[in-house]
Amino acid sequence: MSQRQLKTGYFILEGLNSFATVYYLFYLYFFMQMAFGFGNKANLVLAAANGMIYMVGSFFAGRFAQRFGYFKSLKLGFAVMLLGLGAGTHVNSAGGQIGVMAIMVLGMCFTWPPLEALVSENEPPPGVQTMVGIYNVVWAGTGALAYFSGGAILEKLGLKSLFYVPIAVQLCQLGLTIWLERQAQASDECRVLSVAERVCSPATDDSQGSEMMNTVELNPRPIAKARAFLAMAWLANPFAYIAINTLIAVMPGVASRLGLSTMVAGFCCSIWCFARLAAFWGLWRWSGWHYRFRWLVAAYLALSGTFAILVLAPNLAALVLAQIVFGCALGLIYYSSLFYSMDLSQAKGERGGIHEAAIGLGNFAGPAVGAAALHFLPQYANGSAWAVSGLLLLGLGGLVAVWWKGKSPNPKSD
Repeated sequence: MSQRQLKTGYFILEGLNSFATVYYLFYLYFFMQMAFGFGNKANLVLAAANGMIYMVGSFFAGRFAQRFGYFKSLKLGFAVMLLGLGAGTHVNSAGGQIGVMAIMVLGMCFTWPPLEALVSENEPPPGVQTMVGIYNVVWAGTGALAYFSGGAILEKLGLKSLFYVPIAVQLCQLGLTIWLERQAQASDECRVLSVAERVCSPATDDSQGSEMMNTVELNPRPIAKARAFLAMAWLANPFAYIAINTLIAVMPGVASRLGLSTMVAGFCCSIWCFARLAAFWGLWRWSGWHYRFRWLVAAYLALSGTFAILVLAPNLAALVLAQIVFGCALGLIYYSSLFYSMDLSQAKGERGGIHEAAIGLGNFAGPAVGAAALHFLPQYANGSAWAVSGLLLLGLGGLVAVWWKGKSPNPKSD
């Protein structure tokens, strides 16, 4: 099996993983609201716990994948998630379900870093752009589908579907991972034999080496500039997830305030996911945004400006329009973090773990600040929205500071 065929299998794994995890994690807050009466503050605390586990777990999971192998990491992750979800079908207390979420999130930590590494491994710079582009479109597309249809699935199949649907998907993932591992091992063995044959045939060595050198395009960006942009993207992405995870946690409350059922909320509140998908598609096809500060800062400003509108949306029209801008901004910020991580690193599994840990940091910080605002300032009903908006503005200051420090003396380098 060729590398391209193997990578098609990795993209299928990625899409299945996105659907299963988005369905469970995004609708967990609706589940907790309906089953145990969780309000905005309780859901924000739950989201903060989710982020803390993911932040710590992803950092070590990336190292695990780099040291012990991507397939071992994937199999471990899927097995742990299956264990947690299976337990969730028998747990009837809020505390028990929080424990189930912790196991599920811990298992998920071992899946995203190796998937990111597998699709971009052994790629020249133009190949990284293509692979990361497809990767983003796949997970964003299946994730958007999960959020869009999840409300209807939960409403029609009942609350237990929160566990049974991901279990079915992850059983397929585990089987596919085992099969892909065997195919990859066979492909590696064939490649070793092919190299051995070329070594034994000196007449072809020079021409083959020259041909290989001609096919590899070198990345022309200055390394110092690339590192500065990686630092900015790693700073911006957690703040993007501060907004995302806070929004997801309070969405049941927003839907209730606007009179939306769970099914309609899934339809109307998933628009930002499709906007992000469209942004990923465009950024994949056009590389003019690479290492351009103005694109990154414009996306961050749009993110900060639309977050409060989404949380405080007075009507459905405002909710829909703000989601379009919000999703496009998220697309560029996330794409920047992952692309620069893969573009600048050989240890892709470990760098993927850092990228995901940064997401976990954002997932923790936003809901934690929102929950603290509701707890200490209960007289301000919208305190969580304004507190998180203030946090986003601090991130803007940090972004500008990093850019200024690493700015090239050439005025056209921006």
